[in-house]
Amino acid sequence: MTKQQIRENYKKKRSIVTNDQLNTISESICSILFENFELRNKTISLFLPIEQQNEINTYLILEKAVLNGTRVGLPRINKQHISLKHFLFENTQQLIINKLGIPEPSYGKELFSTEFDIVFVPLLAIDLKGNRIGYGKGYYDRFLKECKEECLFIGLHLFDEFTRIDDINKFDIALHYCITPTQIIQF
Repeated sequence: MTKQQIRENYKKKRSIVTNDQLNTISESICSILFENFELRNKTISLFLPIEQQNEINTYLILEKAVLNGTRVGLPRINKQHISLKHFLFENTQQLIINKLGIPEPSYGKELFSTEFDIVFVPLLAIDLKGNRIGYGKGYYDRFLKECKEECLFIGLHLFDEFTRIDDINKFDIALHYCITPTQIIQF
């Protein structure tokens, strides 16, 4: 299937996930993450969930990471340059919901792509080689290209399934790991 077909398919699948299911999945992913990755004294990029898209509740990860002494950078999109800027999470008062429904920092200390040890990447679907499908604008592919070589890219997937993507291109950046509700996959 093409990215657009997969995108539409997974948006439909997400739309029927109940709040209880989403909470259970989010808790499971958070648990698997902290069992397998040491975040203490690391700098991470963490997306916050678009609630109307039934995204994984990454606030659970944010809370635990901050308590563990992790520096958390939250992305803010720049539509004009199709890019992401990151700002250090200080408190929830710095968050605003943008026009797309994305919680973003409205201020804070800027963090640069080369400072991150781990980037948690949103996705709608993923294949068995770590190629992901997001919402189609390329924000994350552009950002990941700028990160240091040893930075880990970890996708957080709402489902325990992988798909075949027929139209991967040279601009797509593959992930190193994917955490699903029941497992962690290394690519």
